[in-house]
Amino acid sequence: MVITVVVIALVFDYTNGFHDAANAIATSVSTRALTPRVALAMAAVLNFVGAWLGVEVAKTIQGIIDIDGVTSVADADRAHALTIVLAALVGAIAWNLITWYFGIPSSSSHALIGGIVGAGVASTTVVHWNTLVDKVAIPMVLSPALGFFLAFGFMTAIMWIFRRAKPARVNRGFRLAQTVSAAGMALGHGLQDAQKTMGIIVLALTAGGLNTGDDIPLWVIVASATAIAAGTYSGGFRIMRTLGRRIIELDPPKGFAAEATAASVLYVMAIGLHAPVSTTHTITSAIMGAGATQRFSAVRWGVAKNIVVAWIVTMPAAAAVAAAFYFVARPFLP
Repeated sequence: MVITVVVIALVFDYTNGFHDAANAIATSVSTRALTPRVALAMAAVLNFVGAWLGVEVAKTIQGIIDIDGVTSVADADRAHALTIVLAALVGAIAWNLITWYFGIPSSSSHALIGGIVGAGVASTTVVHWNTLVDKVAIPMVLSPALGFFLAFGFMTAIMWIFRRAKPARVNRGFRLAQTVSAAGMALGHGLQDAQKTMGIIVLALTAGGLNTGDDIPLWVIVASATAIAAGTYSGGFRIMRTLGRRIIELDPPKGFAAEATAASVLYVMAIGLHAPVSTTHTITSAIMGAGATQRFSAVRWGVAKNIVVAWIVTMPAAAAVAAAFYFVARPFLP
C-alpha cells in the first residue's frame, strides 16, 4: 500500500508539472521570446534543478496534519493512515484534471493542501490549523497581492526608463531578457512545487512506518524532481493559452516584468518563509499587474474573475473530493 500511495503521489507530481508548465513559459511563448518546445525543455530542466534547492516547504506540508497520531505498529492503523494520504492525493489530482481540461489556471499546491485538510477532517485526524493559517492562508493572500502590485510598479518603472526608446528595439531587448526571467520562474516552480510532493511522500512513508518524518530521503528528492520535470516537458497548452493570451495582450516588457516579479515572490516565500504558495496565483496576478499599467481596461477582468473564482473554490473542492474518497474507502480497510 505504501508503494501504491507513493506512485500516486508521483502521478500527482506529474500532473502538477503539465498543469503548471504554463506558469513558467506562457508569457515567453506568447511574446515569441521562446518557441514552445525550447521553453518547455528549459522549464523541465530547471524544475528538476529547483527541486534540489531546499526542503523546508516539504516539511511545512508534512506539518499540516498529525499523521503520527493515527499510525501505530498495527497493520490496520497503518492502512488507515495511508488511506488518509491517498484520499488527499485523489482530491488534488481530481481537481488538477478538471481545471486542466477547462484551461483554468488553478493552484496544484492549494489542491494538494485542500486534499490533505479534507482527508484529515473526514478521518478526525488532528489538523494543525495554526500552521495552515500562518504558512498557507496568509501567504496565499499575500503572494498574489505582491505579484500584482510589484509587477505594476516594476512595469511602470520600465515604461518610464525606456519612454524615449524605439519600441522595436525595446521589444528585441526584452525578448532576450525573457529567457532569463522565464528560467527564474521555472527554477522557482521546481523549488516550490516539487517539494510539496516530497512532503506528501514522506507523509506516506511515515504512515507506513518506514520513516520518522525528520528527513527527506534522497530517492524521494530524485523521484519528485524527475516526475515534475517530465510533466512540465509534456506541456499544458490549454492553460498556456489562458495565461499568455486571454488575460491581456502581452508584449516582451510586460512579460519580463511579470515573470521577474513572480519569480522573486516565489523565492522569498520558499526560502524566507518556508511557505507553500501557488506559482499559478503569483504569475497570474503579476500578469494582471503588468497589464494594468497600459490602462486598467487592458486586463480582461471577466477572464480574471473566473480565475479568481477558481482560486477560491480550489481548496474546498479538493477537500470535498478527498473527504468523499475517504468515506468510500474506509469500509474496505481491515
